[in-house]
Amino acid sequence: MASPDIHLYTASTMNGWKPVIFLEEAEVEYELTYIDFGKKEQKSEWYMKLNPNGRIPTIVDRGNDNFAVFESGAILWYLAEKYQKFLPQGEKARSEALQWLMFQMAGIGPMMGQAMYFQRIAAPKGIQDDYAIDRYVTESRRLLEVLDKQLAGKAYLLGDDFTIVDMATYPWARSYPWAKVSIEGLDNFKAWCDRIDARPATQKAVTIPKPFPAFFGKGDEAKSETENAARF
Repeated sequence: MASPDIHLYTASTMNGWKPVIFLEEAEVEYELTYIDFGKKEQKSEWYMKLNPNGRIPTIVDRGNDNFAVFESGAILWYLAEKYQKFLPQGEKARSEALQWLMFQMAGIGPMMGQAMYFQRIAAPKGIQDDYAIDRYVTESRRLLEVLDKQLAGKAYLLGDDFTIVDMATYPWARSYPWAKVSIEGLDNFKAWCDRIDARPATQKAVTIPKPFPAFFGKGDEAKSETENAARF
């Protein structure tokens, strides 16, 4: 039996779930290799030949001369173009998609990631930096307000259709409980979260390779915080 074109190397993180969401939603067959942070597999010599930054996720497209793609946003764009799915057509529409994808990559991800780091990793290790926590939580809230405004009158971030922009943004933005960011008054954002929470393929994706429900405000938060902090 021939191997699937796409070989995905990933772990259960917000960035790590992005390509899984695409592949599950697009019903694309793929092979998955779990990258174990505890064993620092992302820094191994063989892996860094695929991804020189030593991060996840990475894909290798066997159907395209074993072409490797790293950086989660770039992976989503590559997959959308390869399979012609979840990416709008037309010059202006594609530019808008790229703008909002970059907004997630440069804003939502880094700011919420730092809010999570200082509260969920640094603080449990005895490093309590209230200034950093306030700075990143406040900025994360501001960015969610930008999303809320963009979602006014829309089902998804670009309109009626679910796209790679939603796939990129959802794992991070939906993790607002883990970042301890209030979504009070963000009704458009709440409705968008509910809409994607109801998509079976996406919900399956965020359990692959392993679920971490605490990111989304479910399960034993204290136990999950201890387990998560121990990985870093």
